[in-house]
Amino acid sequence: MRFEERTVTLKDGRTCVLKPNAPEYAEEMLEYLKKTSAETEFLLRYPDEVKFTLEQEREILGSLLDNPYVIMMIALVDGKPAGNGSIGGIGDKRKIQHRCSLAIALYEEYWGLGIGTAMINYMCELAAQVGWNQVDLEVVAENVQAQALYKKCGFTESGRRHDALKFDDGTYHDEILMYRKLS
Repeated sequence: MRFEERTVTLKDGRTCVLKPNAPEYAEEMLEYLKKTSAETEFLLRYPDEVKFTLEQEREILGSLLDNPYVIMMIALVDGKPAGNGSIGGIGDKRKIQHRCSLAIALYEEYWGLGIGTAMINYMCELAAQVGWNQVDLEVVAENVQAQALYKKCGFTESGRRHDALKFDDGTYHDEILMYRKLS
C-alpha cells in the first residue's frame, strides 16, 4: 500500500521518517531480517531462516507496495532503516474481513525511542482507512516489554495460545493474543 510519509520526533531529539517500504530497501531489509532475528528470541524466525535472494526481496516489497490491503512500513532514522512493520488482512471470508494482523520489529539500538509507538499508531490509522475494524497480534508471553508497548497503543489481551512456539533449545513458549478496536 502506498501512503503518505510521516515524520516523528524521537525521545532523543532525532527525527524518524515512516514511509512505505519499497524495493529500493531490499538489501537493507535482508540485513534487518537477519539482525533483528539474532537480537531477540521473540521473533518468529531465526537468522538462518532468512533465505530470500535480493531479487526475491525486491519482488516481495514491490508487490506489497502495490497491494492496497497490505501496509508495509519502514522507519528511517538518519536515512537508515531502524525498523519495519506490517498489517495485512486475516482473510477474505466475510466473517473475518473486518480483522487484520500486525507485526513489528526494530533494531535493538532503536528500542525505547518512541518509534514502535509511532509506527503502531500510524499503521492502525491506515488500517482504519482501509476499512478494517480490528487489529490482532500475537506476542511471546515472556516479551513483557512488547506487551507494555502494545497496551500503551490501545491493545487488550484476549487470550493465550499454549506452547505456540518451540525454540531451538527445546523449550516451549506461550503466545499472548491481543487486539485493538479501530472503530
